[in-house]
Amino acid sequence: MPKTATAAECDASPSDKPPSQACEDVDSSSEPAAGLPEAFGCNQWNDWRWQLRNRIRSVSQLQELFPTLRVPGLAEAAAKFPLAITPYYASLIQAPDTTDPIFQMCVPQGQELDDPAFLLDDPLEEGEDMPVPGLVHRYQDRALLIATTTCSAYCRHCTRKRVAGIRECSISPRRLQQVVGYLTAHPEISDVIVSGGDPFTMATDALERVIKALREVPTVDIIRVGTRTPVVMPMRITDELVQMLRKYHPIWVNTHFNHPNELTPEAAEACERLVDAGIPLGNQSVLLRGINDSPQVIEKLCRGLVRMRVRPYYLFQCDLVRGVEHFRTPLSRGLEIMEYLRGRLSGLAIPSFVVDAPHGGGKIPLLPNYIVSMSPSHTVLRNYEGILVTYPEPGAQAPASGPAGNVASPGVWELSAGRASAIVPSNSARQRRRRERKSELLVEARR
Repeated sequence: MPKTATAAECDASPSDKPPSQACEDVDSSSEPAAGLPEAFGCNQWNDWRWQLRNRIRSVSQLQELFPTLRVPGLAEAAAKFPLAITPYYASLIQAPDTTDPIFQMCVPQGQELDDPAFLLDDPLEEGEDMPVPGLVHRYQDRALLIATTTCSAYCRHCTRKRVAGIRECSISPRRLQQVVGYLTAHPEISDVIVSGGDPFTMATDALERVIKALREVPTVDIIRVGTRTPVVMPMRITDELVQMLRKYHPIWVNTHFNHPNELTPEAAEACERLVDAGIPLGNQSVLLRGINDSPQVIEKLCRGLVRMRVRPYYLFQCDLVRGVEHFRTPLSRGLEIMEYLRGRLSGLAIPSFVVDAPHGGGKIPLLPNYIVSMSPSHTVLRNYEGILVTYPEPGAQAPASGPAGNVASPGVWELSAGRASAIVPSNSARQRRRRERKSELLVEARR
């Protein structure tokens, strides 16, 4: 059984061509994005193939674009974990140092070489759940297909740092046939996630061969694609790609915005193309120390995503993978953020905070504790404002002493015994609004 999440046989991808900053004579009707187009001296900024060919792949290229660049251990980290940044994504860097969230997510840092014993190459044990090369079958009803090891930009927090970009290639026809054979033999799998690498770095016809093969398996109902191209290379979401995807509905796409600085007009336009084609979009963020581990940053990100018609889906705790220790946050920080979001955002805009458990344990959702106490007859719940309310279980009886709510100074025991219905903080914003409204009504009644 293979021990790494990759396909042993693969086809060359377009990005196997050596990077070049030379321009080709290709028409481009769009204006260049703000940022670094002039540094590349090219009018093909909005051609995704040009972006892919002209990725920043070396430390010397980084230093040429950012002359003031000073990052300890940069060369050593880039030698161990592949470096690739699209010109577009590089243009979002506002300061070439670790104060900039985009910079931190794409530029190698010496801290990636920190190697505590509990970090692993494959902490999720994808290789152990890979019955055929390239297909991870962990949950009973779904499987994940690694269609390519190529990304347009290599995130420094990637959970597949062990394979992504080490050899840039896509799944071969022979391996795809093995995958289809396994799915056909396992009709319990109704949902297949096409992942990588990034499937949208594949040529459209190559990606279509993969999706078409999956759609021809009668028991596969849902096909999902995981991609970061709307974030790092939004010009990839072309009309050609969208029209191809439409042929294979139901198709879902999950993308990977981590910070509000990534919510650019170009990214919004890319998401709009997909949504307008009837392709639902979800977003999977990773909680990253010094980048988005602030309740206000995540709130701003979620609001921006919903405006773009992208549903915040998951907020992931950073995996225990080698090279990401400097990004990890305490679990308590994620719970703090979830506590903050509740009541400030609608349920539509709140992601699930999850830990993808080591040893292939799968996604475990974590929430603040909203259950305060339980008895056979009543459960005491807490809301985001700190209000404690009692919820009567089926068959609960009102106490003989009178209706609930008549206790002068109720505590949690009185709530769980059904002797009081709520403990309400007197100075919450909602209670102040209620008091103000009552005062207004009294004034109106006296006129």
